[in-house]
Amino acid sequence: MKPAALSASFSGPFALGTLSAPDQAPFPGLVVPGRRVLDLRTGLENPALTARGIFERWDEFLPRLRALAADATGDAWQPLDGLRVHAPVEPRQVFQSGANYRQHVIDLEVAHRAPDDPRTVEEARAEIAEVMDRRAAEDLPYVFIGLPSAITGPYDDVVLPSWAEQPDWELELAAVISRPAYQVGVEEALEYVAGYTIANDLTDRATVFRRDMKAIGTDWLRSKNAPGFTPLGPWTVPASSLADPGDLRVTLKLNGETMQDESTKDMLFSVARIVSYASQTSQLLPGDLVLTGSPAGNGMHWGRLLRDGDVMDGSITGLGAQRTRCVKEGS
Repeated sequence: MKPAALSASFSGPFALGTLSAPDQAPFPGLVVPGRRVLDLRTGLENPALTARGIFERWDEFLPRLRALAADATGDAWQPLDGLRVHAPVEPRQVFQSGANYRQHVIDLEVAHRAPDDPRTVEEARAEIAEVMDRRAAEDLPYVFIGLPSAITGPYDDVVLPSWAEQPDWELELAAVISRPAYQVGVEEALEYVAGYTIANDLTDRATVFRRDMKAIGTDWLRSKNAPGFTPLGPWTVPASSLADPGDLRVTLKLNGETMQDESTKDMLFSVARIVSYASQTSQLLPGDLVLTGSPAGNGMHWGRLLRDGDVMDGSITGLGAQRTRCVKEGS
């Protein structure tokens, strides 16, 4: 489903996307206000160019993208209407930050309490609040790996697997990496970020924790990586177009009702800290995604999980909006 009214809202003079005409192959596009698109294979004179290829040569291409957007005239530009909007980039790696919003983790702890938990709600909230404050003081983010195959477009249907008993939403700010980053410091980490996009990191709460052996811990493969469990986009907005990634509004509506509405100010660890932390172990590559966690207001908190027919509208300040409909597997 593609809500045309949402398709071209973003901060700055341009954004990047991956689009296609009916029955045509996807192409990397330069999108400007006024709902016009330039096929960057033509604009950058590279017939084989992909969205990832743009990030692989980000420092070279960025000035040219600015120049093209400043003079958005000519027959090569086409209307956005009628084009399908895909996920804006195909990463090789997806780094996901868990437990990064203070209030979100406190709410989850309360929602996951065992029936025989002797603590009151207030005691449980106070205890996990102390844990979160200690994590912040110790400066130790929590990062794990997701699969690119879970990514889908910002307006595509989300198929709820038959085995997913508690499918939940988690809208997140995602950073797109611009050049190889390995063991970079916090002070320089944002120099490796090309821009930002929106990710809805769906999670089946029933399979987060292993039931057969609690010592194994969390099962992120099972709970987060079903096909289509990461709607992405619609756009990558250059970092220079956002004043402060640490002060953006993250909002998710379910069937028109606001469920998440929080600022990225509630993050324990900044984008720079998470990028730096992930790079201490792994080399981040151009086009890779770094998800930064989700704020309070998930389905477990509300006691309302996703089901067939639900429509999610997700938006982040300056990055546009996505809309996805949930469909039951096999329907």
